[in-house]
Amino acid sequence: MIYVTIERQSPEQTDITAFVVEGHAEYDVPGKDLVCAAVSAVTVGACNAVEQLTGIIPLHEMDKGLLDITLPPLPEEKRKPVQLLLEGMLVMLQTIEQSYGEYITIETIYSKGG
Repeated sequence: MIYVTIERQSPEQTDITAFVVEGHAEYDVPGKDLVCAAVSAVTVGACNAVEQLTGIIPLHEMDKGLLDITLPPLPEEKRKPVQLLLEGMLVMLQTIEQSYGEYITIETIYSKGG
């Protein structure tokens, strides 16, 4: 199972501040697991897009079965583009979850206020 945790500031201030992807789908054997491949492509692609399109470099840890991303404090002019990219990533992950829900789960937590 792949566990995705999306961290938002609070229920009122909904900016994504971090996300963690951990585990393996075990949909198929390694190298043929399309759920793992899709989740990896979406999440790593979103991180690369944030870096290349906004110049913001998130703190990150990447290992087998783990991607842990934390955004630094964002200048106001970068906040909306970064959030748009991350919300787009979340929509793509939710689309995968709709088709392959037994292999991926998405949870939202709040860093403060809820």
